[in-house]
Amino acid sequence: MSARDQLLVVIDPVARRTDGESVRIAKDVLGAGAAVRVCLPEGPEDFTKALVRRGTRRLVVVGDDRALLRAVGVLHRERDLAGCGLSVVPVGAAQTLTRGLGVPAGAVAAARAVLEGAERRLDLLVDDSDGVVLGDLRIPSVGVEGAAGAKGSEGSQESEGSEGSEGSEGSVGPNETSSHLTAGVAAEGHAWLRSCQSFVRTLATRPTRPARPAPPTRLRIEVDGVTLVGLDQPVEGVRVTAGGGGLAQVEVRRSSVGADAGPMRVRARTVTVSGADFRYRADAVVAGPVRTRTWTVRPLAWGLTLPR
Repeated sequence: MSARDQLLVVIDPVARRTDGESVRIAKDVLGAGAAVRVCLPEGPEDFTKALVRRGTRRLVVVGDDRALLRAVGVLHRERDLAGCGLSVVPVGAAQTLTRGLGVPAGAVAAARAVLEGAERRLDLLVDDSDGVVLGDLRIPSVGVEGAAGAKGSEGSQESEGSEGSEGSEGSVGPNETSSHLTAGVAAEGHAWLRSCQSFVRTLATRPTRPARPAPPTRLRIEVDGVTLVGLDQPVEGVRVTAGGGGLAQVEVRRSSVGADAGPMRVRARTVTVSGADFRYRADAVVAGPVRTRTWTVRPLAWGLTLPR
């Protein structure tokens, strides 16, 4: 049996918890077409060990975007990306990255692509701290009010949950139980009602305010050693994508009006951003704050199995 027909299937623990049915389907489809060895890591350390000790088997990751990012990051730090083609079966809520890369949606279609597809070499963005970017990089990472609003919403829900529990301990409602139930039955009723209230709060969805763009910031942006935007020109956003051909696509939205309001677009091998502390979003991960960071394109640095 060839190495292509021998698979090491590493199933991310988050995928097992959130969508066990899709995980089962993926295992069944893969097992029907190849010799499968399943690995069930319990955490990041186990995940890393499984990848490092995979032997000659083809690596298949079952999980969401973060699981794919973690796998590529581990192989990059082990300097083993060139010799290890990756396959992925997306399972979980975060699948924007995998779909953007061309991986089919759905456990059955993605598993069949693992068995019947072909490896495609892709460019990789690597930063000066050994981080990797598979899709795109964005600065700032998120709108300021959007981040604050999300935290505020979570905080208010937690606060209301605790307040509701405390308030319901005293009484179920106006004149509902005091005249009809004994003390023991009333206690049971209160506990039951608190459970119902908690369940309703869980199901209830509140409209969230859309995130406003973060205020303009002053950053120095250099491409291949040449200054594209200086600190004297505020920018609203920066986007960097490994666009293929060994060059990154760089888009800078300047904070200006009139004819100069359009984004600047260039292609380069290296991009350096510096200035006041800033955060950035690399695919599904927010990093920072940092004062300077350089990203370099590694042409055809990693391989991903995609449909033919």
